Amino acid sequence: MAQQAYVTETDGGGSGPERRGDRVRRLLNRLVAGWRGDPRIWRRGIILAAIALLLALVMLLHAQIPNVIGNLGSLTETFLPWLGVLVPVLLVLALVRKSATALIAVVLTAAVWLNVFGGLLTDKTGTGGDLTVATHNVNADNPDPSGTARDVAASGADVVALEELTASEVPVYEKALASTYKYHSVQGTVGLWSKDPLTGVKSVDIKLGWTRAMRATVTTPEGRIAVYVAHLPSVRVKLEAGFTARQRDKSADALGEAIADEQLPRKILLGDLNGTMNDRSLNAVTAQMRSTQGAAGSGFGFSWPAGFPMARIDQIMVQGIEPVSSWTLPQTGSDHLPVAARVKLDTGS
Repeated sequence: MAQQAYVTETDGGGSGPERRGDRVRRLLNRLVAGWRGDPRIWRRGIILAAIALLLALVMLLHAQIPNVIGNLGSLTETFLPWLGVLVPVLLVLALVRKSATALIAVVLTAAVWLNVFGGLLTDKTGTGGDLTVATHNVNADNPDPSGTARDVAASGADVVALEELTASEVPVYEKALASTYKYHSVQGTVGLWSKDPLTGVKSVDIKLGWTRAMRATVTTPEGRIAVYVAHLPSVRVKLEAGFTARQRDKSADALGEAIADEQLPRKILLGDLNGTMNDRSLNAVTAQMRSTQGAAGSGFGFSWPAGFPMARIDQIMVQGIEPVSSWTLPQTGSDHLPVAARVKLDTGS
């Protein structure tokens, strides 16, 4: 009897994780037992299965969604990762409905999401690198431009790009950053601050009628690199017009052309592109440059809106340069989060 009591106590004991594992196994066993003798498990949940498969098709074939009506394709691509939020909801509904058909469809949809976005979930952050860069849309209505400038400078970035600068606040940013960055240039509403010399500074025409993009050569100890700063036009979602992005798309094409014509082989693009890497309308840029977040970040690196980031529209992109790490910085007085990256430069010029 003593031995039997001992065995009973051991089966009911164990560590917390072990007990939870036993509960999960018992729950699954009950589910399987309840489904096994029910011939309707394949007939139920057809609508749920159809919704799950439609979700999978949208993720796989998003590039085929036309932009003719309200730029629906670009709108879908901007928030594409968030479709994954529906997967656990559908999974719960499939279990409640006791539908094997829906359950299989949801598992397939989860596999598709992981295939498309799973790589962003892994930590690809490396060590080393030669240069740290940062970019921040500071917001024209920023209540604390001086504090925002100090926060960005505290990141340790060697090169900082700022967008949405107003003429009245430019002197504030210049004063706040002067002690950290010896060289800087402001062109229109964008500016570049650097610890290394700047040459070849000029505005870049992105077909707006005013200056929201610039280019400069930064001469680092490892050689020269071309740095572009850009703030593409904003996009809006309107009931009568959908995702209005025509001017943004036109400016993206002009920016892509300028970068393609650049003579220096090593290039960095910093700025608010008002679009994600999935948005086909930015192909003129994204087809020739790599995102530091995708190559060397951890997670999605969402940067907007700052209070509850839902999309990464602030980008650091490179060509001829190896990203080492990429991250977002703490919130400032802006409605965007600053983003930063560490890159490795070759020794050639």
